Amino acid sequence: MTTIAIVGAGPQLGSAIARTFGAQGLDVALISRNRAKLDTLVEQLAAEGITAAAFPANVLDRDALTQALKDAAAHFGGIDVLEYSPVGTFGSTALTLPSQTDPSHVQHEIEFQLYGAITATQAVLPAMREAGSGTLLYTTGAGSIDPVPEVGNVNAAAAALRNWAVNLHKELAGTGIQAAHVGIDVSIGTAVIESAAPVSPPEAISPVYWELHTTHRDQAERVFSI
Repeated sequence: MTTIAIVGAGPQLGSAIARTFGAQGLDVALISRNRAKLDTLVEQLAAEGITAAAFPANVLDRDALTQALKDAAAHFGGIDVLEYSPVGTFGSTALTLPSQTDPSHVQHEIEFQLYGAITATQAVLPAMREAGSGTLLYTTGAGSIDPVPEVGNVNAAAAALRNWAVNLHKELAGTGIQAAHVGIDVSIGTAVIESAAPVSPPEAISPVYWELHTTHRDQAERVFSI
């Protein structure tokens, strides 16, 4: 049995990814800030025959995130897939146009997107290197590739994560470990900003992650659009 750890697990994309991998027999470690919401998702997955467990942590707390992933590895006997897709931008930081962006507007997003991803990776990669196998998947909006002025500060941090993830893919070539970036060029479930891309249900997106884990392991990036 193998295990996927989903950092940023919630009722939309995280839930869909959990179901996609759980349906293939993987155990699921769910990591996010809210214990109550995680427990609800664990119960829903259990009702569908998927084994899952909750490990609450805030991605901005690097020690807590590292410990949550260590606890998940101990609980399930290892982590074979890491998926990083926390959501918290809207309501937690100001959204700024590029010309109005101050360094402080980007700092929170860099901590949330890039530094959180690096912390999570450092927690699981050594064991993957030892095993000679594993999958590391990082999610951003497609603004990391084709930025949108209304969220200039968020896109800047997302682009940093994308750059790092694609570079990690290059570094890990030939090791048996897949690292890839997923750029989502849709609004998931509902539109968030006026100029947002078309809306797509999360269940339409989650198979992309399974493909990167299984049949598209040579790819550093996939962009989902409709």
